This record gives sequence, structure tokens and C-alpha cells, in this order.
Amino acid sequence: MKHLINHLKMIKSNLMILIFLISIQTNAQKLSHNNNIWFHIVEKAKIKGKTYMTLEGSLRLANGFEQMQQIFIRPSIDYKFTKSFTGSIGYTYYNTYSYGIIPMNKTSIPEHHLFIQGQYTHKFKDWTISHRLRDENRLVGMAIQDSTKAFFIDYFEYRNRVRYMLSFTYPLLKKNNKPIVNAILADEVFLNIGSFSGESLLNQNRIIAGLSYIFNPSTQLQFSYVHQELRNKSNTLEEINPTLRISFLHNLNF
Repeated sequence: MKHLINHLKMIKSNLMILIFLISIQTNAQKLSHNNNIWFHIVEKAKIKGKTYMTLEGSLRLANGFEQMQQIFIRPSIDYKFTKSFTGSIGYTYYNTYSYGIIPMNKTSIPEHHLFIQGQYTHKFKDWTISHRLRDENRLVGMAIQDSTKAFFIDYFEYRNRVRYMLSFTYPLLKKNNKPIVNAILADEVFLNIGSFSGESLLNQNRIIAGLSYIFNPSTQLQFSYVHQELRNKSNTLEEINPTLRISFLHNLNF
């Protein structure tokens, strides 16, 4: 019973912190809505012992299939310190396009990220609870106009961002006492750190709800609804984007 009470207190504390962080924001001047579709893939492979490699990529479309929103590729090296805790270092390349009726970007914006990450996962009865904290050191392309009024990337600006995701997984359907359909519920908050990173503390927030179908221990397919809130650096534009995300997750076993 004492163990159960401690788990409930920890979950309650994390949720209260998360709600507080999401509420710290100022009103943006303009509001934009985009209906997005994200295609997402994650491949993991064991290198040796407790060391793994992850390759993640995504193609993101805005307003159905009408516009490109973003692409990214993210390789990382992961080390499993314990059964519950994994640490990672990695790199992400982003390209964010100009999309929507009120576009945040005048042209395509490249970004290069170096990041460190820690993920702690634990069980509570049938629930799997995961905490992921990632620190992103961002180099963001800055666009300026030439003599013909066309935009081009002139230099890169450093920004720092911290991301925290709290996620819950619950088995809805089992076969031979192993889950084959899971429910997923999560929230990820993106926080600007430092005076050069953004006018508001909140950079982005994602509320996620979905289902995963587990083909085998190495392969699963997820269908998720993502409610994305996104703010530009000057905090003059806010996007609220209802999003369908389709994710394919696979572990390579050499």
C-alpha cells in the first residue's frame, strides 16, 4: 500500500508541474489553424551490450496533403544504464517549410540540433509510465531578403530548448497474456531556455492520444491524434493544429 501511495503521489506531482508549465504563457497576437498529417518511423538496433542506435524520421504535411510542413531525421546513440533508465546523445536535422494562411516562416528554415536525453520508465499495475527529458541545442537558419525581395538563409542563430514528455500506456487487448493493442496518452511541453530562444517560455505543447497495434515484440504501428500548439519566437503568432500521426516502430535484431 505504501508503494502504491508513493506512485500516485509521484504521478500527481508530475501532472501538476506539467499543467503549471503549460499555463505559463502570454497571449499571441494572431491565431492560425492547420490540419496536419504526420508520417513517422523509428528504427532501433542493438550495437553491443547495453548500447543501442536509434534512427527516427518524419514527413509532416499541413492542411491534408496540400503543403509540406516539416521533415526531420534524428540519429542517436542510446545507453541502457538500468532496466528503467536510458540516456541518449544525438543529432537532428529539420527543415520547416512555409505553410498555412498565416505562415510562421517566409521561406524554408533549416535547423541543426545536438541533444542529450534521459528517459525513465516504470510500471504501475498494468500501466507503463514514461518520463522523457531532452535538452536541444539548436542552430536555426535565419532568412533575409536580397535585392529582388527573395528570401535566403544568411546565417544560423543559437537557441536552447528543453522538452519534457509524460506518457501512459495501457493494454486494451491481450493474447497469451501479451498486449496486442495498447492505449496511449501523453503530453509533451517544449520550453524556450535563455533570452535568445524566444519571447515566451512556452515554445510548443502536444497533447497525444492514440492506439498502437503490436504485431510482435519488435514491430508496432501507432495511430495518434496530436493537438499541437506552436508559437513563433517573437510570440506574435500562435498555431493550433489538429494532427493525425501514423507511426511505425521497429527493432532490428542482428
